Amino acid sequence: MNNHNELTQVYLDANATTPVLPEAASAALSAMETLFGNPSSSHITGLKAKDLMEQTRQRAQTLLGSGEGKLIFTSGATEGIQTGILSALFAAKKQLQTGQSYKVLYGATEHKAVPESLKHWLAVLDIPAEIMAIPVDKFGILDDDFIHQHAPSALMICTMAVNNETGVFQDLQQLEKTIRSANPNIFWMVDCVQALGKTALNLGKTSIDYAPFSGHKLYAPKGIGFVYIRDGAPFTPFIAGGGQESGLRSGTENLPGMAALNVIFKMLLRPQDSAFSDSQTLQGYRQQIADTLIECFPRIVFNNSFEHSVPTTINFAVPSFSSKEIMDLFDAANIRVSSGSACSSKVTRSFVLDAMGLPTWQSESAIRMSFGPAMTQAEVDLACERIKTASQALTQSCMVLDHSRVLDEKTPLDGLLQLNSGASCTWVYVDKSSQQALIIDPLPELQHRLDTLLQCQQLDVKAIIDTHGHADHVSGRDVLANRYLAEQDSDILGWPYQTQTVEHLGTEYESIEIGELQLVKMPTPGHTADSISLILCPKPLAGQSLQQQAKFAFCGDTILMGSLGRTNFDSSSSQALFDSLKLLNRSISPDTLICASHDYNNEFTTNLQAEMSRNALLNAVLKEQVSLADFVARKAQLDSHLNDEVGTEIMCGAYVGSCNKSAINEYDAKSLADAINSEEVQIIDIREPHEYALNHSQDSSQNVPLTRLVQFIHEQQHQKDKPWVLVCRSGSRSMVAAQAMHRLGFSHISHLKGGYALSH
Repeated sequence: MNNHNELTQVYLDANATTPVLPEAASAALSAMETLFGNPSSSHITGLKAKDLMEQTRQRAQTLLGSGEGKLIFTSGATEGIQTGILSALFAAKKQLQTGQSYKVLYGATEHKAVPESLKHWLAVLDIPAEIMAIPVDKFGILDDDFIHQHAPSALMICTMAVNNETGVFQDLQQLEKTIRSANPNIFWMVDCVQALGKTALNLGKTSIDYAPFSGHKLYAPKGIGFVYIRDGAPFTPFIAGGGQESGLRSGTENLPGMAALNVIFKMLLRPQDSAFSDSQTLQGYRQQIADTLIECFPRIVFNNSFEHSVPTTINFAVPSFSSKEIMDLFDAANIRVSSGSACSSKVTRSFVLDAMGLPTWQSESAIRMSFGPAMTQAEVDLACERIKTASQALTQSCMVLDHSRVLDEKTPLDGLLQLNSGASCTWVYVDKSSQQALIIDPLPELQHRLDTLLQCQQLDVKAIIDTHGHADHVSGRDVLANRYLAEQDSDILGWPYQTQTVEHLGTEYESIEIGELQLVKMPTPGHTADSISLILCPKPLAGQSLQQQAKFAFCGDTILMGSLGRTNFDSSSSQALFDSLKLLNRSISPDTLICASHDYNNEFTTNLQAEMSRNALLNAVLKEQVSLADFVARKAQLDSHLNDEVGTEIMCGAYVGSCNKSAINEYDAKSLADAINSEEVQIIDIREPHEYALNHSQDSSQNVPLTRLVQFIHEQQHQKDKPWVLVCRSGSRSMVAAQAMHRLGFSHISHLKGGYALSH
């Protein structure tokens, strides 16, 4: 495999931040070395510094057409937002009339800094106003009718020029007509952070009162920004002190930052002599990247309308892939993208796309690619080449099907594969020797991925089975069964009618064969009346009991990690669950891996031993320490702690467990290198095969993809004291995997803190 660690970075996350242009960095360094004077000082060194500051301000005024309005240098956009909101609300408070209700309005797709700042300053200033989000249409355009209706009683309205997630721009002229016809006196702030250098602004000819800007979104260093204040608009200093900026914003000026901005402004004013491309060129770049994405991911969906967005932002989703999976794939190919807004480290669904009315899967799977106006043709070509390389890695690992290529190098599957959509799990078991496969609890969101997997691996599907009728989603079984099992007769859950039987505890249970193994069906009602458990074990049992030989138990939602399946559905029965738990205890061993239908806390799998240690109710049932009546009462109490939803999913069990995170040993790059030299530690790279193929060192690491972690845990049941060290890209996946393994008795499990990202 190729080592891509030294590949040039392809940076496509400019809406989060940009690199500092060499010319801007040089100007900042020069300011630190030769123009280091304090602009407030009256000596020559100070005067030179002041001249640079005023030159920068003058260029900004020319660029923005600010007219008589003020331009105040700040630490960045967030300070500019505070300045505008504080100034407007402080002035508005003086105009409040007793007995009248007031509102403040902001765009529903606005950066979170705006509504959070509004809440803060309304509370600090004790202004009783309702905060209202202005709806947007499917393109992200603000609702004129809503503004007409509510602006007359609003103190302030906050909108964006260009959205940071989608690149959608608002027609400021039309918006101004709407706002001013509804309320000529309302204070209006426009977030112009993403507009600078991407769309023309002429602020002095508008009635915009406040407009914040940030330098690091357009090739200047972090820590410098500015805010426009319309001439005549009320102003209250956000920072008071030494009286700098003519008393408008105190604090020693960030001269190096201003020097960098000065260069950026000069380039924007004379684009023909700079690194900045015009709009038509940028549109061509976007189209080239979009065409490459379509070629590599034919089912791609673009979340932003190119007609309504600036040409430097592409927001998309790929069906069957989470945003985390695409980010990890691109990161392995040294392509930097983000999931929606990058102002939070957590990857969550996009509130911007939610506000636009897009389907949940698009919001949860959104990827943002963004570049700046200094993008070059060579960089675009490299980005497209790298995107193709990444998609080829997906093809090799059977996550994307390419009928035009012979997949001789495909990664063969053998054993158990865990696929997730949100907190829901689908399980695939593949017997490599017979090329047979079982699919358990197929999710509709994963239909295409499962179809691709089956075709790519050329697998013979033995059965596609649900462990119960799911309350939180429609099964994905029918679509797949119609394609692969059209001739097979089965019940409503997919269990085939033509089966064999296995004797267990004096009872005959139905079973089907897969390779050298068999899958035994066991009715385990309780969570629902139709709940079954599927136990995978050898055939024949060779004189040993089912309990002794059980490899995996697919128990649906009967036993969840840290919980028991809820029993307050119409078809539930806690009495039946009581008996089912006892039957499972007699049918699987304490360390048989239980593969549930949901994984709410990234624990992957569990076993009876681990669950009894943290679930007092389960422990009491299996040790015959609780009566049926007491169990029913305690189970009702447990279900009363259920949250109705987690994200968009119905919770199928109330979590009662915990994980001892303090027990996980963490290595950094140096300490791990020392351990490798002095100890017999085994490195396990848990990235997916396509990530591993794209970017890994020629070391002794073993690739165990996170989707196959449960199979690995099963294989290592008798080596739980071995010193395993898990590694991934950033350290987040390796940490949760290490916690899961430690909970199951792996006593010397460790992980690499910060992952490969901090070790190279």
